[in-house]
Amino acid sequence: MKTHNLGTFSLLFMVKGILTLLLSLFFIAYACFGFFFVGLVAAEEQDLPFNFGYVFIIIGGILTLFTLTFGVLTLLAAKYLKEVRNYNFILVVAILNCLTGVLGILLGVFTMVELMKPEVKALFYPKPELQAPEA
Repeated sequence: MKTHNLGTFSLLFMVKGILTLLLSLFFIAYACFGFFFVGLVAAEEQDLPFNFGYVFIIIGGILTLFTLTFGVLTLLAAKYLKEVRNYNFILVVAILNCLTGVLGILLGVFTMVELMKPEVKALFYPKPELQAPEA
């Protein structure tokens, strides 16, 4: 009888990863506004100390890279959960998910609770079978 929910958590990690990747589209649009502002200020030729559009571009670019990386890590954790391998990687991604808001907290905490069960740990670290010596 199956006593774990790794398939369910794999699906939830996949949904969370896709939502995180979709969030990166917002930051891409944020950086695009920066490019728009750079062109707008350059066309006006105002005496500004710096072109504030570059701030939008830098912040948007950094946050886009962050969310894309985090989305890919979450999708990798979903894959590893389905394959029942890389226990430590899944645990670290579950902990990192706790930093991302309510959905991440719920997913991270319940995943950690599930991963700490002895029968689930045994799935990730199977004991080697002892072979009888040949006579």
